[in-house]
Amino acid sequence: MSVPPPAVSRLAPILIAGATASGKSALAMRLGRELGGIVINADSMQVYRELNILTARPSATDEMACPHALYGHVRAHEAYSVGRYVTEAAKAIESAQAQGLRPIITGGTGLYFKGLTEGLSPIPDVAGDVRAYWRKQAEAVGAQKLYGILLLRDPAMAEKLNPADPQRIVRALEVLDSSGKSLSYWQAQPGTPVVAEANAVKLLVSRDREDLHLRAGRRFDEMMTGGALDEVSALGALQLDPASPVMRALGVAPLLAAVRGQMQLAEAITQAKAETRQYIKRQDTWFRKNMISWAHINTQQMESNNAELLAFIDRQH
Repeated sequence: MSVPPPAVSRLAPILIAGATASGKSALAMRLGRELGGIVINADSMQVYRELNILTARPSATDEMACPHALYGHVRAHEAYSVGRYVTEAAKAIESAQAQGLRPIITGGTGLYFKGLTEGLSPIPDVAGDVRAYWRKQAEAVGAQKLYGILLLRDPAMAEKLNPADPQRIVRALEVLDSSGKSLSYWQAQPGTPVVAEANAVKLLVSRDREDLHLRAGRRFDEMMTGGALDEVSALGALQLDPASPVMRALGVAPLLAAVRGQMQLAEAITQAKAETRQYIKRQDTWFRKNMISWAHINTQQMESNNAELLAFIDRQH
C-alpha cells in the first residue's frame, strides 16, 4: 500500500526566483497580502543599506502594505556571505512561522536559494591570523600571483576559479591553510537544508528574454530619475575597496565613473543597461541548470485573478 505524502502546512515557505526585472517582487508582495505572509529577501545586493534605488529595494509603501525582512540591513563596507544569508534567512523563516506568517522568499541570487534548499557545506572557520595573512598578500602581490600559488598547492580548486578573482582565490588559500584540506573537499560535503523541498512551493518566474530587457531598461531609466546618480555618488564618497561586493552592484561602476568625470553620463547609462542584460543572461543560464524541478510561472499566470493564482500555488505542493 502506498504511503500518502505528508500534508503541507499552510505556513510552508514559498520560494520565488527570477531574473532581474521579472516581476518576482510584485508577485511576492501580492501573495504576501493574500496569504498573510512576510516577504524575505534573497537578493545579494538588496541587503545593502546604502543601495536603495539602484537595487530596486522595496519602498516604504511596499513595507507598509506587507512585512519585509532582510532588506537594507547590511552596511556597505561589510562582505555579506551566503553562509550569513542562510543563517539569517533561517531565523527569519522561523520567526515568521512562529507569528503565524507565511514565509515568501524572493530574489535573483541562485546561490541563496541553493543554500536554503540544500544546506551549506560544513566549511570550518578560518583562523584570524590566516585570514589576515592572505588578505595582506592579496593587496601586496595581486590576484595573478596568488592564483599561481593556489595552482601549485591546490590545482583542482584553482581550475574552478577565475584567475582574476582575488576574493575567491584568497578564500581557497585561507581554507586550505586553516583546515589542511582543499576548499573543494569541504564543498563536496553535504549540508543540512533550511527549507525542506517536500514542504515548500518553488516558483521560477518565466518571462521572455526580450521582454526582460525592455523592462530592465525602463526600470533603469526610472532609477536615474529617482536619484540613482546621487546614491552612487554617496557610495563613492565612502572610499570603499573597488573589490567590495557592494561595488559590484549593477550600474555602480559606470555611474561612479560618470560622477568622477571619467565617462559621459549617457555612455555610463548605456553601459549599465548592457551589464544588466548580460546579468539577466547569466541568471537565466544558472536557473535552467540548477532549478530543473521548480515550477515555472509565466506572465499570464502572474496576472491572473487571485482565485486562479492561489489555485496555481496550491497545485505546486
